[in-house]
This record gives sequence, C-alpha cells and structure tokens, in this order.
Amino acid sequence: MTVPLERDRLATATGWVRNTYLREHTLRDLNYQLKQICRRNRDGSFTTQRDRERLLTQIANQLHDLGYRHMGAQSLKPKHVEALVQFWKDKGLSAGAMKNRLAVLRWWAQKVGRQNVVARSNDYYGIPNRQFVTNASKARSLGAEEQAKIRDAHVRMSLELQRAFGLRREEAIKFMPSYADRGDHILLKESWTKGGKARAIPVRTDAQRAVLDRARQLAGRGSLIPSAKNYRQQLRCYEAETGRAGLSRMHGLRHAYAQARYEELTGWAAPATGGPPVKSLTPEQREIDRQARLTISHELGHERPQIVAVYCGT
Repeated sequence: MTVPLERDRLATATGWVRNTYLREHTLRDLNYQLKQICRRNRDGSFTTQRDRERLLTQIANQLHDLGYRHMGAQSLKPKHVEALVQFWKDKGLSAGAMKNRLAVLRWWAQKVGRQNVVARSNDYYGIPNRQFVTNASKARSLGAEEQAKIRDAHVRMSLELQRAFGLRREEAIKFMPSYADRGDHILLKESWTKGGKARAIPVRTDAQRAVLDRARQLAGRGSLIPSAKNYRQQLRCYEAETGRAGLSRMHGLRHAYAQARYEELTGWAAPATGGPPVKSLTPEQREIDRQARLTISHELGHERPQIVAVYCGT
C-alpha cells in the first residue's frame, strides 16, 4: 500500500513529466512542421535553404519562449510577428539581421497561404534602413603564395574561379567546367546560384581562359566537388582549408572583380578604390556609370543595380 507521502511525491513527479512532455511536444510540433515546409520547398541555393531552416528553428524556439506554446505552421498571426520584432529589438539585433528574419517569416507566411500576416514594408515595424555603403573597399586579393597554402586542389581551383569571375563560394564549388564553359562566356546553372537563376558571365581575358582550362583539366566531365564527396563535405573542406591557410573574407574576391570590371567599363577607378564619387560626374559620365553598374549587377547575380554600390561605392 502506498503511503500518503509517497503518493504525493509520485503525483508530483508524474505531473512534472507530463508538463515537460507537453511543453516539448508543442515546441516540436511547430519545429517539425516548419522543417517539413522547408523540405517540400527547396527555394534558392543550398546555403539559402540551410540558413532559412536554421532561422525558422530559432524563430520557433523564440515564439515558445515568448509564451506561444500551442502553435502550428498555420497559426502565424500579426501578433506573433510583432512580438518577435520587439524581442529582436530588445536583444539588440542589427537592422540587417531583423530584415533577414522578416524575409524568412514572409517566406513561411507565403508557403502556408497567410501572406497578409507579415507587413510588406519593414518600415511598418520601425526597422531602420541598413547602412550598406561606406565607400571603403572590401576587395580581397589572392596571390600565388596564398594559393600555395591551400593543399586541396579543388578548393584552390574554386578560389581561382571566385577571383577570375566574381563567383560566390557555392557557385565556385559546384562549378562544372564541361557545362559552364561556352567559349566566350560561362553559364551558371540555376542549381548553383543564389536565388536559383541561371546567368552568363563573359570570358574577356587570357587569364580567365587559362583558369577555365585548368578547371576543365582538373574536373574532367565532373564538377569541382570530388566524386567521393557531396557538396556539404566539400564546403567543410573549403572552410577548413581556407581557415588553416589564414584566408578569411574570401567574399572580397567578388568585390575585387566588381571594382576591376567597373574600371574596365567606365575608364576610371571605382569610388571605393579612390575614383571620383558619382555626384561629381558629368551627365555623360553618369550614364556610363549607370550602364556599368547594370552590367556588373547582372554578372554578379544581383537583381538590383543599387547593390553594386556595396562593391564599388558611390
């Protein structure tokens, strides 16, 4: 026979277990449903998909911590969005970080048919504009001595492609020379690019041609991911190799490409490298500047020419 004290202890323990299960179960419901939405909707590049799923997991956990314990993916309401934005502000997140999270929330809302839950304008939530442009160059060079520190031939080749064509890291890792090399231009597959849009980049110089020839010799009919690896494994190899070699901010190779391309197209240096600011240009020069930025925007894979200011300055 159970004595009263033991019975009380048993009831307390049972209640704690039940409440813990319910808390974890409701949290898992939202997390699980969001993960399933991500699995069914492979929008964008691998990196975009990975970052989106990571942010959605964070958001689900934050909603739970804010007291919204019985949510499903279809439960998203304006009050949840407003609570999250206030939570992010209290945590001191930057404007850019909050805008990235709102973009993920809009993606979630769109996938469950609740687009109107999230305001279209970030101004509605009182989020300030990002400060993108400083007119300070973020270009990165890659000399022969630095390349020699990279032991993996495929990683070394990806870095060369980033420098020669302004490719993103993922594009350079997935690059398949036998498909991409079209003689006077390279063609990037949708599955390699951010946003899932194919694009062409001209082959203009002997140095670019030499890089493509070396890439073809290394990869043969395949990509710059060795046959024994998948993309994730090669990405980890890239990160390990560049980290060991002391090479950071390799996105700066895109900045260097954009700045060199700007000078080639306009005839003068980019503002970020000491060239004249746009406001000092003549009307004729401003038109040349505008056309150059349109070209660079396309080659870098951006839909907005304004983003070129991040690379070339204003």
